[in-house]
Amino acid sequence: MAYDAILVLSFGGPEGMEDVMPFLDNVLRGKGVPEERKLEVAHHYELFGGVSPINAQNRELVRLVTEQLKHQGHEIPVLLANRNTPPYVPDVLATCKEQGYQKLLVYVTSGFSCYSGCRQYRENLMQAQGDMGEDAPQFDKIRVFFNHPLFIEVVSDHVADAIKQLPEEHQSDARVVFTAHSIPMSMADTSKYTQQLSEAARLVAERLELSTFDLVYQSRSGPPQVPWLDPDICDHLDTLHQDGVPAVVVSPIGFVSDHMEVLFDLDLEARDHAAELGMPYVRASTPGNDPRMVEMIAELMLERIEQREVRRAIGRYPANHDVCPVNCCPAPQRRRPVR
Repeated sequence: MAYDAILVLSFGGPEGMEDVMPFLDNVLRGKGVPEERKLEVAHHYELFGGVSPINAQNRELVRLVTEQLKHQGHEIPVLLANRNTPPYVPDVLATCKEQGYQKLLVYVTSGFSCYSGCRQYRENLMQAQGDMGEDAPQFDKIRVFFNHPLFIEVVSDHVADAIKQLPEEHQSDARVVFTAHSIPMSMADTSKYTQQLSEAARLVAERLELSTFDLVYQSRSGPPQVPWLDPDICDHLDTLHQDGVPAVVVSPIGFVSDHMEVLFDLDLEARDHAAELGMPYVRASTPGNDPRMVEMIAELMLERIEQREVRRAIGRYPANHDVCPVNCCPAPQRRRPVR
């Protein structure tokens, strides 16, 4: 399969305070999130100067992947597009058309399957294609990588590094808690999101020989009457404290890079809550642009470029599908509020 270019497709984030409200308007449009919650989240960004680290990291990722593919014998353009901030998907697709790129390979910066982490990105591309007309560039999306050995290796090493940062007397009895972005139950029920997260956490725990570990959620943003995945990380810290757990390492396994959700919800809110409880707390690094992540992303691209038969995966499940079925990860249906 010949590809003209590769698209790194991500969520996007503001790069200054003037970007914050337009960004949040894009993210929250049509989701029924109260205005006061949007203003609360805007304040989170204000604490960091309105800058999310995700765009800079993805620009660096584009450079690194380009170099990695060139090293593998493939000189192919790699472009960045975002859902919620420039460069927007329609603009980048228009650039591809202008450059004569008719077949794109797309890497979405998410390792897990759900509507907002996979299908919605494909819908963004299809909407841009529809607006562009019959001669719009076509695309294929590479598979999610929750059980790729390099992803598990990177997360495991980052957890091990975090454990070493705890006081020595707690390094053997600290609880490792994996976190992921909470999503509505109506979205979780129609995807393999929780199954894949549980498997990834299990694989990391197995690699580190952990006897116990937990998977919890963070960064809920929907209306309070709509059920979302729980428990929340801060509520879970209360439970661990009540159970006598002396220290905690938090691994944001559901995030491939530092988003504002990681910086605020884990590095400020959860950290401060753990301090109030008297629990030593360390947050493990996200995979980011670790060289092994870059190697993995390039490998996933080469699976499609070179039509490789070997598709690496470990654990209980095979490598995820390349082509998403028609009914894969459908949009969540609104439920009647729980009273």
